[in-house]
Amino acid sequence: MQRSRAIVGLVFLIFFVISFLTNILGPLVPDIISAFSLSLTLAGFLPFSFFVAYGVMSIPAGTLVERRGERVVMAASFAAACAGATLFALVPSYRIAIGSLFLIGLGMAALQVAINPLLRVAGGEENFAFYSVFAQLVFGLASFLSPRAYTYLVQGLQADPTRNWLLAALSRVVPKELPWVSLYWVFALVTLVMVVVIASVRLPRVELKEDERAGALTTYVSLLRQRVVVLYFFGIFAYVGSEQGIANWISEFLRSYHGFDPTTTGASAVSWFWGLMTAGCLLGMGLLKLYDSRLVLRGFAAAAIATLTVALFGPAQASLYAFPALGFCLSVMWSIVFSLALNSLPRHHGAFSGILCTGIVGGAVVPLLVGWLGDQLGGLRGGMLVVYGTLAYVFSVGVWARPLIANETTWRRRNDANVS
Repeated sequence: MQRSRAIVGLVFLIFFVISFLTNILGPLVPDIISAFSLSLTLAGFLPFSFFVAYGVMSIPAGTLVERRGERVVMAASFAAACAGATLFALVPSYRIAIGSLFLIGLGMAALQVAINPLLRVAGGEENFAFYSVFAQLVFGLASFLSPRAYTYLVQGLQADPTRNWLLAALSRVVPKELPWVSLYWVFALVTLVMVVVIASVRLPRVELKEDERAGALTTYVSLLRQRVVVLYFFGIFAYVGSEQGIANWISEFLRSYHGFDPTTTGASAVSWFWGLMTAGCLLGMGLLKLYDSRLVLRGFAAAAIATLTVALFGPAQASLYAFPALGFCLSVMWSIVFSLALNSLPRHHGAFSGILCTGIVGGAVVPLLVGWLGDQLGGLRGGMLVVYGTLAYVFSVGVWARPLIANETTWRRRNDANVS
């Protein structure tokens, strides 16, 4: 096995870039609505165009990795993201934004498939669990920082673009009335650098484990005929739909209902949403050592429903704090639903993982549905009622799930010891 700390570091960097590009849209939504005079429905097509790429690419990406290898897939993924970011930076318009986000989404979806086996090989089997958790922390850090980068660039370009070389360079290519477009120039540069880096480094040979392989078409057909597979697919759909249905509309909600500045207060709220989600993951790891994962899932889902009520119907300050707190409540849902799903089937985990990852398309459908209902019901508050339904479904997973293998807890280990 070819271990390399440098490659592990590269994988962490890739996780950072994926998160930085993926979770920046929420702070941008108010600016894009204002710049292009969009309805909530049209604004909802922005996250739709990004996350629908996951539905298109998640399963084919696994096949591409098997046939072409990690290096080719990762370089092509960053090249697609670079093309998308450059296109929008050069021609900032609504229609171009739709195509740009779809290209970036295709790249990010393929990257997530390619990097996990690479992390396992470069870091070693015995370190994979630790490195996987650390990668999620890196992912969360990038999500926390990206809205703050947006605030820095927009305020800097509006106030004094000559104060450093970066702002000065961006001021020459960014329209004065669209300072937020500067982020896409940064994305284009970062993704171009990543293409060069990946093309330059020597990656270890990755032998995919059986549960990492994409599987034959007949395997997918067989799995999709099983009721439990479909139920868990919608579990991932509902979770990602809840996450993106909240995160993409936080800043616009705070602006339209409470008058908060989206460049500063709105962006900060989105930043803390992702930051508290990362903190919640750490707490969740401890709770899963004590309690059954289904109980933890039900508890966090119930807390999310209560917190969403405060965010949507509470006064301004309560709403400002409740939206970030929702990130904390959502923190354990992805990992618990995904692990319950995989532990509910005895085999074909690679193909099942591909089906589950296709459920990320919930991040496309739910924000769009929120926007459309918001237009029909006279405001974003009415549209965001959809999230009650997706959170209720996540809660239900904690009720009906019957995994073949339950998570090991301190109490369960102690009882097993007493029996033996």
